[in-house]
Amino acid sequence: MTYASLKPVSRAFDQRKRLIFVRVAAVLAVLLLFLTKPAFSEGSNGHETLEFFGFCLVLVCVAGRLWSILYVGGKKNEELVSTGPFSITQNPLYFFSTVGAVGVGLLYGSLLAAVALGLASFFIFRVTARKEAGFLLGKFGPTYLAYVKSTPRFWPNPLLYRDHDLMQFSTRALKRTFFDGLYFLAIFPAIELVEHFRATGLLFPAFITLY
Repeated sequence: MTYASLKPVSRAFDQRKRLIFVRVAAVLAVLLLFLTKPAFSEGSNGHETLEFFGFCLVLVCVAGRLWSILYVGGKKNEELVSTGPFSITQNPLYFFSTVGAVGVGLLYGSLLAAVALGLASFFIFRVTARKEAGFLLGKFGPTYLAYVKSTPRFWPNPLLYRDHDLMQFSTRALKRTFFDGLYFLAIFPAIELVEHFRATGLLFPAFITLY
């Protein structure tokens, strides 16, 4: 995305559209869980290694989203937040959510699922971020343009980190983000349960093997 071609818009992006895409992706992920099986069998070294790294990425996702919402919660589209996680990437919430999507794929025990979920999240959030950028450019003008020129769009650059001493945050937004994060964590026992049912013959065999 090049900001030279970015056009200011007067209306904020309708987040309900993003939620629809995310929910459709979640439904497809559930279908994937029932119709496929990972190439590495449950209990094997390969499966356990992928599962471990996946769980670590999901924890990073939950912690990163909570960290981000401390800065932007209750102020989204009202103030130009450029400190904390927003000083190292323009879209920390989307970055950490994508990390979580990759983690879910690894929890399943499949590198292919991790790549597919990560790419799907990246492209969904890329479209959303561009819509939001147009609104913020229209609202904050040169100030926002200076911010996007000095801050990475997606991949964080820790060397740019800066903060301020006084920070106010929305407890309501923090609570909502915390419960959203629980969905990522709930994936792990759900995957384990499906694998247990399949191993005991309570579920029909998978049609596709994912590597």
